[in-house]
Parts: sequence; C-alpha cells; structure tokens
Amino acid sequence: MADRAAVEKILAQVAAEGRSALTAPEGRAVCEAYGIPTPAERLAATAAEAVSQAEEIGLPVVLKIVSPDILHKTEAGGVLVGLQDAEAVKAGFGKIVENAKAYNAGARIVGVQVQQMLTEGQEVIIGSVTDRTFGKVVAFGLGGVLVEVLKDVTFRLAPTTAEEALSMVDGIQAAEILRGVRGSDPVDRAALAAVITGLGELVTDFPQLSEVDLNPVLATARGATAVDVRILVDPDAAKEPQRFTQEEILASMTRIMKPASIAVIGASAEAGKIGNSVMKNLVGGGYAGEIHPINPKAAEILDRKAYASIADVPGDVDVAVFAIPAKFVPAALEEAGKKGVAGAILIPSGFGETGNIELQDQVVAIARKHGVRVLGPNIYGYYYTPENLSATFCTPYDVKGGVALSSQSGGIGMAILGFSRSAKMGVSSIVGVGNKADIDEDDLLTFFEHDENTELIAMHLEDLKDGRAFAETAKRVSRRKPVVVLKAGRTSEGAKAASSHTGALAGDDKVYDDILRQSGVVRAPGLNDMLEYARGIPLLPTPKGENVVIITGAGGSGVLLSDACVDNGLQLMTIPPDLDTAFREFIPPFGAAGNPVDITGGEPPSTYRDTIALGLADDRIHALILGYWHAIVTPPMVFAELVSEVVGEYRAKGTHKPVVASLSGDVEVEEASDHLYDHGIVAYPYTTEKPVAVLGAKYRWARAAGLLSNLSRR
Repeated sequence: MADRAAVEKILAQVAAEGRSALTAPEGRAVCEAYGIPTPAERLAATAAEAVSQAEEIGLPVVLKIVSPDILHKTEAGGVLVGLQDAEAVKAGFGKIVENAKAYNAGARIVGVQVQQMLTEGQEVIIGSVTDRTFGKVVAFGLGGVLVEVLKDVTFRLAPTTAEEALSMVDGIQAAEILRGVRGSDPVDRAALAAVITGLGELVTDFPQLSEVDLNPVLATARGATAVDVRILVDPDAAKEPQRFTQEEILASMTRIMKPASIAVIGASAEAGKIGNSVMKNLVGGGYAGEIHPINPKAAEILDRKAYASIADVPGDVDVAVFAIPAKFVPAALEEAGKKGVAGAILIPSGFGETGNIELQDQVVAIARKHGVRVLGPNIYGYYYTPENLSATFCTPYDVKGGVALSSQSGGIGMAILGFSRSAKMGVSSIVGVGNKADIDEDDLLTFFEHDENTELIAMHLEDLKDGRAFAETAKRVSRRKPVVVLKAGRTSEGAKAASSHTGALAGDDKVYDDILRQSGVVRAPGLNDMLEYARGIPLLPTPKGENVVIITGAGGSGVLLSDACVDNGLQLMTIPPDLDTAFREFIPPFGAAGNPVDITGGEPPSTYRDTIALGLADDRIHALILGYWHAIVTPPMVFAELVSEVVGEYRAKGTHKPVVASLSGDVEVEEASDHLYDHGIVAYPYTTEKPVAVLGAKYRWARAAGLLSNLSRR
C-alpha cells in the first residue's frame, strides 16, 4: 500500500521552500513510498562520509550532486559513474562539488548522493507528464540514449490498470528486445508494469507533480529499478476544467437536440442574410416545434410573428439560435439566459478564432450564470433529422439514418453533408462545434450514446478541450456504439518547449493516437476514410472471431488484399486440410485453395457462388473478403447479384458474417459495387485497400468493445 503521508510531508517541505523540483533523495523517497524500486543510496555531506557510505553500500558506486537549483545534473558535471575504490570516491566528491559551483555559483548544495551502481539490465524510460489536453499521462519506452534516437514510446491515461501497463510494455516497436533476443534473458514484464501502475497512482494522488522522469529504469529478469529520478512540481498542474455530470449533460443536450421551441435571434426576412437562411431551413425543413423570429424591426418573418426580444416570447424556449454580430451576443445571451433556454447556438464568428478571447470568455461566463449550454461560436449550426431540424444557414438535409457526425470546421461539415447525400448514407445528426467554448465532443458522445436514432458516431476534430473527459466518455460509449475519429494535425511539432525526456517525447499526435486507442476509438487517417468507416461499419455484422478468408478471381488482387489485411490488423486464416479439400471441389486444378482462395478469372458464376457459400457455411470462417476480376463469363452485375443473393440466403438462415468486396474491371464495376453496397456488402471499384480498411475498422471496434476478447485466433 502506498505511503501517502510520506509523500505529503516531502511535498509540504518543497512548497514551504518555494521549490519547483525535488532533490534526488526526495525523489527516491517518493518512489519508495509508492513501491517503485530504486538503488541503495545515501546522502553524503563530506568526502569522508561518501567513502564510508560507498563501502557500506558496496563498490562500485555512482556519485550525483544534490541541489534544488541544479535540475540537469549531467550538464553541470554533477554525475560520476563507476567509482571503484575509496580514493576514487574521495576525489569524485570534490570534483562534483567543484563542477556544480562552476556551473551555478549560487546553487544550494545539499550534498552528494552515493548510489549503488547497477551494471545489468535493459534501459527503459517510465515517466509521467501533465499533457495540455489529457492531463496526467504515463509513458513507457526504451531508455537512455535510445529514447532520444528512436522515440519508441507509448502513452496511457493515468492511472493505469495492470493490463494497460502490460499493453504498454508489449506495445512499443522494440518490445521484442524486452522478451529476450540473441540468448539474452527476457525482462520481468510484471515488474515493469508494476512500476508503471505505481507511477500512475502517484501522479493521480498528487496531481501537482507536473513531470516525473524515471530514466533510466534498469529491467532484468529479476525486477526493475529506477536508477535516476527527476520530479517537477507545479500547483497549476493540479487544476481541472469544469465538468458536468452525465445527467446534467443529457438534460441539456436532449432539450437542444429535441427542442419544443426555437428562437432565432437576428431572424431576417431579407434573402441572403444568415438569419433568413436559418429561418427558411427551420420552416422549410419540416420542424414541427414552435419557431420564434427575434427582430425588433419586424412584425412578421416567414409568416411567423416576430418579437423584439426573446423575453417577449410567450411560454418556454428551449434553443436560441444566434445570427447577430459577435459584439451583440452578450446582451442577447443575458436575455436568453433569463428566459431559461437550454442551448445557445452561436453561429457568428469574431470570438476566440480571431483572438477575441475576452469576448468568448464573457459569453461563457454569462451562460454559466444562467445554466445555458453554448454550441460554438463560429459554426454552421446543427442538424437532427429525427426532429426534421435544420438549425443552420447551410444546405438543408433530411436523409435519415443511424450515423451522427460532428466537425470542428464548417468546410468539413459541408463535405460530410455532401458525402452523406451522394453515398445515400442517412444520418441522425450533423453538428458543428467550432470554437468549442462550451459544448464539445464528450457532450455530444453522451447524448448520442443514449439516442435511439444513432448507431455510430463519427467526429472530425482539430483538438480536444478536455481530452480526459472525452477519453473516459468514449471508452464507455464505444462499448455500445462505434466511435470513429478523424484527428487533424497529425504532423504537429509537439511539445517544443518540454524540459524533460517524457515531455519532449509527448508529441501531440502520439499521445492522441495511444489514448484514443485506449478509449476504444477507431481512428481514421483521412476525411474520406472517416466517412467510409461511418458508412460501412454499421452495415457489417459484428464478426464472431478473427479468421478472415479471401476468395478472389485474380491472383494479383489476392496479393494486394493480403497486404491490406496485414496493414489493417486482420488475421488471415490458416486453412485446415478438410476445408482445403472442400474448396478444391469447386475450383479448377490450376487454381489455389490456401488463403487467398484463387478461383481464377475464367470461372463461371457458379464457382463464385459455391466458394462464397462454403465460406459462409463454415463456422470456422468469421469474415470474407471477395476479389472480383471483370470477365465476360461472369459480368460485374451478374457477380453483384449472385453475391447479394447467396449472402441474403445465409442471413435469412441466421448466418451473419461481414463480407466486403473489391471489384476490378471496366466501368460496369461501379454499378455492381453500388448494388452490393445497397445489399449490405461493403464494396468498392478499382481499389483493394478500401474494403479491407472498412473491415479492419469494424474489427478494431469489435476488439475494443470486448466482443472478440474470449475468442482465440485459430
């Protein structure tokens, strides 16, 4: 059990002295309090003490300067290693103190740390940093010089479970080194995981610990020891953003997404005005609730009585859509707040995105005072098709379906809308979040989690205001519904000014990538990928296991499809002898059973039908990838129709397996692909990568949701 009292005493002393860093002995004591092993060590005030302590600990030893004013001991010449005898220790003591004074004449010198020198083990780094998006995260990777060269590091939210800690140890690219290579012993993975979990508990219990570096940690077959400890303290690191409960979020978001009445502040009868476009979309889109135009200079707009102020509207108002210049928003929001609206939809720009942070903060403060949630500012609005609600100045949209999408950018939002219409992908909602002054992705996730009209949530984001809240919400939601995220800014330069190894390695995208994966999120590499995942994942049945089989009419496509399986983490099934024999009954002698099953391009429709039926009928096969090659003997639409028929027959009998298809050929394969998609088979012309990527995304979600966790790969 952790000794919190010991750490509290140390940190109280550090705070009383106004220090921002712990000394090495203090760092060691903090680690020991949380079960993190460190080498035997002593603190010497004189050269004679250093010699005595070195002999007590056992030579050879390491000497390190101990000063609250010298954080980078090596740079100051404050570290000597491999001191073999008493004379070397005595001389080393004097040399270290001399170097420290030369480096910083005013530095307070507490003494010299005499530390047992460990000579065996693989160097790794274990650390924690206070990430600006996710708060406390822990890091693991190869240590020493390798961490700077390879940057092979993985991150998780703190605290971690033992399982998550082990996934970090096994998750770096060089994990094989830790398992033992070229005759070396494997390291104690459980001991490394214990250090990771101990560190996660430490920084969670004491969030003022802004950065902790254990570098290197020496890992052996017998354990793991933190050789060097560096801990920084910052009271601001303990601050957390304001958060709402699930109940509070649901209450507000339900009124916003399913309002009984809407007021449009800045409504206009003049075509070309944003306030006119919003009114037209609400009225023309079929929204059945009350619509109240707010304009002090109009008596009526689009056959609706206009009011000078929202305060004049009789009855309750759930949502106020703002279509007025930014400078007028605070006063109008005060009135809306007094009216009791649940949501303020701020379309206008001119806030934080232009540098006007003060105005944006003022708006949020007014909203908080009245219990109003703010969507935006600087957005195109939002759509919620079950209510026929188009609260936006953009193109109306009314194709209903089970996909909810959000975007931080208006342009991306309209790309989402256009794709949805073109691909006939019905949506439940499209939401612009803009500056995210208040409502952000975790609020939307909470609503869509409980929304009976939503099956999948897809989100474009450039940043997260409260990454920890998002990660925790996404982890809960993704167990029930797939969450797909397109994170823009993958090439961010990261933490340029970070002062520690852990901080310097915590580039924005790497942290995002690891923590999104930890949260069960399916990350899309690009906009089209996000949209195709959103379109295809709901169509594919959830697989019951990992065994994937490729059936193709073209050997070349089979090779590319196999590559795509590897790229997307799919397991090609090893075909057992009896199944190999069964496939060979339907394919020509010059074909190939194996996996891919190559039926060759000249085969009639019956060969496709029989082999696909076999793949659907055998319970050992969990997913099928089809590769079609355009040939006159089996034209594209004949292929599409027979595949749709045989898959439909097995679904009618209760056999539901994901089936995707790649079609290669002349332009007729485009219509054939559309036909397959219309029948629940994810299919694309001219590409082997896309159908496999969608299947891989489905598998990533199913694994994260625990739907395949009890099934071994066979």
